[in-house]
Amino acid sequence: MRRTSTLLASLTLTAGLLLAAPALADYRFEKTLPLPPGGELLVETAGGSVTVTGGAGDGARIVVTSPRDQATVEDRYTFEYQSDGHRARVINKRRHAGLFGWFDIGRGVSLHFEIQVPRQTGVDLQSSGGGLRVANLQGATRLRSSGGAVHAADLVGTVDAKSSGGGVEVQRVRGDVQIASSGGGVTAEQITGDVDAESSGGGVDVATVSGDVDASSSGGGVHLDGIGGRVTADSSGGPVTAVLAANNTAGASLSSSGGGVRVEVDAGARLSIDASSSGGSVVCDLPVTVQGKQSRGALRGQLNGGGAQLLLRSSGGGIRIRASDG
Repeated sequence: MRRTSTLLASLTLTAGLLLAAPALADYRFEKTLPLPPGGELLVETAGGSVTVTGGAGDGARIVVTSPRDQATVEDRYTFEYQSDGHRARVINKRRHAGLFGWFDIGRGVSLHFEIQVPRQTGVDLQSSGGGLRVANLQGATRLRSSGGAVHAADLVGTVDAKSSGGGVEVQRVRGDVQIASSGGGVTAEQITGDVDAESSGGGVDVATVSGDVDASSSGGGVHLDGIGGRVTADSSGGPVTAVLAANNTAGASLSSSGGGVRVEVDAGARLSIDASSSGGSVVCDLPVTVQGKQSRGALRGQLNGGGAQLLLRSSGGGIRIRASDG
């Protein structure tokens, strides 16, 4: 009985000490670097994700957080914060190099960099530890991630975004866009400029673009809607569909070895059509003046007297040409 009472007392004391011990706090670090409007932000991180947002005022306001405590974070990583007045730089590296350093990647010591900069800022972000997200910026944007997805929205200026760790999504950009992913699909919407989109990890979806589009996928289909300029698209992973905007007479070159091809064009557009399929039939709903001998799997002719070339090829399905609703 005495031994039982002693054991209970010991357990009670131990529990009391554990409850009295302060919990280790999450890591949080804040710093502001000089950065005027029109400057540039460079971030290189091996430890986590990055979010950059443009706003009013000067300076780069940086908040770094982690669910782990300060001692653990500082044991795993080094941090450098630099500014030369026009350019602010944030560099995050793992302390442990070599073979054994790789074991730190999956041990739950993740970071997140939340950075606010002047709206008129160009950014160059590189992450091997997480995804990237940028918004509300005016300046050239370059994004590289091998650790997650990339999201960019409400930008003015050229955008060059690539990921091998997830998909890439870009929306509402006034400028040319170049996106690529080997870790997922790519999406571009509401772009005032040209778009170059490529994916080997998923499909390609592009919509509402004023300029030319060059799209390719080996991981899924290619789907384009509301394209104002010339279209070049090919897929070995699925079908290709394209809807050209009203009054678009720039033509297109569409091909697929992974599915069929479908295109919708303005009924009043002047186009020279060259369509051929070895995987199905060619069907055209428009009044085309046929040139030469027509067959089930081929169509050559002129729409409204001819013009820019509409070149269509498929070895994975049929081809369909119809008038767009707009």
